[in-house]
Amino acid sequence: MAFSAGLSGLNAASQNLDVVGNNVANASTVGFKQSRAEFADVFANAVGIGTRVAAVEQQFNQGNISATNNPLDLAISGKGFFRVEDSGGVSYSRNGQLHLDNAGNLVTSDNLTVTGYGADASGNVVRSAPAPLQVSNAPMQPTVTTAFKMSMNLDARATQPSTAVFDPADPTSYNDSQSDTVYDTLGNGHVFTTYFVKTATAGKWDVHATVDGTAETNVNLGAGAGTPVNLQFDSSGALSTAMPIAAVKLTVSGGGVTPLPMSLDFSGSTQFGSEFAINSVFQDGYTSGRLASVSIGNDGVLTARYNNGQTKNIGQIVLANFIDPQGLRPVGNNRWEETATSGLAVTGVPGVGDFGALQSGAVEESNVDLTAELVNMITAQRNYQANAQTIKTMDAVLQTLVNLR
Repeated sequence: MAFSAGLSGLNAASQNLDVVGNNVANASTVGFKQSRAEFADVFANAVGIGTRVAAVEQQFNQGNISATNNPLDLAISGKGFFRVEDSGGVSYSRNGQLHLDNAGNLVTSDNLTVTGYGADASGNVVRSAPAPLQVSNAPMQPTVTTAFKMSMNLDARATQPSTAVFDPADPTSYNDSQSDTVYDTLGNGHVFTTYFVKTATAGKWDVHATVDGTAETNVNLGAGAGTPVNLQFDSSGALSTAMPIAAVKLTVSGGGVTPLPMSLDFSGSTQFGSEFAINSVFQDGYTSGRLASVSIGNDGVLTARYNNGQTKNIGQIVLANFIDPQGLRPVGNNRWEETATSGLAVTGVPGVGDFGALQSGAVEESNVDLTAELVNMITAQRNYQANAQTIKTMDAVLQTLVNLR
């Protein structure tokens, strides 16, 4: 009996050392989850015949999060796994060391594609079946300017210009001006300059315009070519002219559609007794753009940034969770596969419900406590030595019996 018990103790201690050694070896492995050996006694009679390793269970407690220099690296803070695919096969990982491959796919360090929800042409995330996320290198198409909005303060103390006839080349024929860029159907930028002229009527201003320095007669403002827009302010300095002004057409060159229809909106403008100042300017057009960078938010939304200053949502990373994560089957490379014990994967977006939040530019370190593992190693070594001593003692007892005459 003692031989069997001691031998079982040696085997159990040896397996425990294997588990501890694997934990120590992976102390620096990103996303690694440590394991522990769980023992059970082997019962044959009132004394028993030793022990065995009943199970080796992985511990899915949170690892420390450390910052990196890669904006695509992700750390999960809380529950959940990244859902990754390889030739249609699905597995799960906590390793957030991600990058884009040469096809624009978001992949792990071992080139498995990360899955999530896609986005429509407008950048709205569409929640459907998770699919591989891909960033296209195709240029962003230009968008024509259809609306121009500007809010400013016109100086109530201003007087009429000394030159009565407006001339964009003569600063004495207007009070103030502002230049901005608008875009045609080809994405060509055009300088749109507005000129503000105080009139003899109290609270009334004329707005003239040029495009790329072209005389105002080629710009349709208000009632027709050469007719300025009228802005009327009340005695409190508030704008009383109805906005927006839709009858604006700009004559542009460069091959784009001309004349270019555009609404003009000065809502929020004021006439106070202070210097001319622009509060805000907005126009809804932009030129074409090339992909400049990609980033991932804490909610898992993948955003592409272009060199024209525009951004577009590409998709959203999904996380998967399980009723019993310890039932997952490890398959190496910091990945697991679902089993009947783990239950089916439940997918969702980061930071919602039971799913943890993401932190970009960071990774989750191994959850191995190296100090504790070294202590466990010493304990396993002592157990091995003690069980070996049991066998040695039983051998000595049997030798005594053999030597009896």
